[in-house]
Amino acid sequence: MISCYNPFETKERNLIKIYSFEKGIHMKAISKMKSLILKYRHAWVLLYGLIYMPWFCYLEKRQTIHYLIHSPLDDYIPFVEYFIIPYLLWFVFLAVTGAYFFFTNRRDFYRLAAFLCSGMTIFLIVSYAYPNVLHLRPSEFPRENVFTDMVRWLYRTDTPTNVLPSIHVFNSLAVHMSLTNCEALRDHKGVRYGSLVLTLLIIMSTMFLKQHSVIDVCCGATLALFGYLFFYPQKAGEEASGTAVERIGRNNRRKHY
Repeated sequence: MISCYNPFETKERNLIKIYSFEKGIHMKAISKMKSLILKYRHAWVLLYGLIYMPWFCYLEKRQTIHYLIHSPLDDYIPFVEYFIIPYLLWFVFLAVTGAYFFFTNRRDFYRLAAFLCSGMTIFLIVSYAYPNVLHLRPSEFPRENVFTDMVRWLYRTDTPTNVLPSIHVFNSLAVHMSLTNCEALRDHKGVRYGSLVLTLLIIMSTMFLKQHSVIDVCCGATLALFGYLFFYPQKAGEEASGTAVERIGRNNRRKHY
């Protein structure tokens, strides 16, 4: 039996193989994309930025009467340009912590996001209802160096309005509280202590750079405290119980001696 070679049939088979191969690649890509979307579906929370940024920009640009924020303690705090470093590290602090929870623990990410978004929304409402301004920035810098140049850039890009409560303070404390209450980081004391030190430096920077008044800082810290009690009620209760037990133990020891 003689077989005839049909070039058209061979070409058709090759085309079918190529089509099947490409289709398989496309199906795998679509399947992988679906799995990624499903895995990171909590990214929808980031859409809050589409609400916050336009609202904040409107508050910054609107022409209205602003109420002066000032405390006598502000006059005793010197201007120290070196605090621009921890002040700017605030952005890194938030981004790194948010990314860590986003990729490792969806529940902790949702809790942190709710914590941050609620406080930032309250800030927007307060700024709308009670427009405020600071007059703490120095007219002349006591020194000229790269740090004062960075502060000068900050002053140009960030107006001294809408400062109550301090979002730098609130967000830093919220992020620190989320890290200290993360079960996966319970045994990582370096992360917890490092977070505490950075948080304190950021809070101090807001005052030493004359970006915020002591009043703003206190209000931001108070808002963070209420947020902690609301979003981490079990942890707050455990800490309160532990403190009470420790106090009772000390009292019993004193009575014994």
